[in-house]
Amino acid sequence: MNNQYIRREVFCCETCEELKTFWEKEISKQTCYRELEEDRQERSALRKLREEWRQRLEKRRRMLDTPDDKTEKGKPTD
Repeated sequence: MNNQYIRREVFCCETCEELKTFWEKEISKQTCYRELEEDRQERSALRKLREEWRQRLEKRRRMLDTPDDKTEKGKPTD
């Protein structure tokens, strides 16, 4: 077997291991970033504010959808 091919195989194996190590580190970093972002979002007041506004809008919609008895009674009849 020619020495050129042996070197190439060794180089390829080393490169594969380096690539594997590189991507494992990148995945680890991205996982860490994602977890930090999820923690930040959980602590954020934005979710709470959105929920409060959703509840207010739901109450407003219900109020407008249901006829008010006071306006019905206050109407003059002919």
